[in-house]
Amino acid sequence: MAYRVKNSNSGMGVFLKFKAVILFFNALMVFFLGLVFFLPFAVLGKEMALVFWGSGWFLLPLLLGALLVVDVFFALNYRVYVLLEKEDWPALVQELEEQVFHRGRRAPRLIRLLANTYLVLSDAKSVTILEQKLAMIRGSLINGNALVFGAARILAKDYRGAVEFFSVRLPGGTARRSLRVSDAAWIRWYHGFALLLARRFEAAADEFILLARESGDAVLTGLSAYFLADTLAKFLALRSGELLKEGDTGRERVRRSLKTRFHWNRELKRIETEVYAAVLSSYMAKAADFIYGT
Repeated sequence: MAYRVKNSNSGMGVFLKFKAVILFFNALMVFFLGLVFFLPFAVLGKEMALVFWGSGWFLLPLLLGALLVVDVFFALNYRVYVLLEKEDWPALVQELEEQVFHRGRRAPRLIRLLANTYLVLSDAKSVTILEQKLAMIRGSLINGNALVFGAARILAKDYRGAVEFFSVRLPGGTARRSLRVSDAAWIRWYHGFALLLARRFEAAADEFILLARESGDAVLTGLSAYFLADTLAKFLALRSGELLKEGDTGRERVRRSLKTRFHWNRELKRIETEVYAAVLSSYMAKAADFIYGT
């Protein structure tokens, strides 16, 4: 099975137009400041406007404070955003390593961005080293980015390690604390995928059957159905009839939710910038062929 992370802005799209957003926000805030200040004079007259400002003076420092916070945040992260826009990944790694390891800036978003950048550079080993360092500093930072660290194990072909990593983060596992709620379904799916790659076909089939039947995420349902019918039915000949049937069940569930390939592709747009989804891009295309036909 082949999988790779494209050398693109995977997992980072939220940052790439940040300068334009900041400029727009500043222009908008200046407009509102002017509106808030001058409108009472234009509508109420000078005397009433002064009375208004006597009781509503706090609005100006509130708006100025919001503007200041955003601009300071942007200034502190300016170099990161510039490197992202240039897609200069090696320089971005150096900058993020400096911030995380030497300046002690360990915000989850910076950790996620550093791990994602390693993967864009196909440097899964550095993701492992990052995880080891975080385990000594604050373990919750690992759980906050569990999908990235788990995907790194798969990219490094450490399938047994990936199975263990995801299994302890399933419901009832020993490492459930501080996981992002939005990651739960993907963690279960990746657990099944790691089992498949580790050639534990029976366990993988059971996991994918559950997802094909019950997952509330149409993409995960579709991927599970595809692997049941296309891959696991071949490796588990004695269960092939059951697995093909479960694959059909999952396919029909997806078709009811996402009626056409257009709707499927639109759903993928939501997650295409996430590295853990980019790893599976080729399989998502094959799953679409399985669901909707070539």
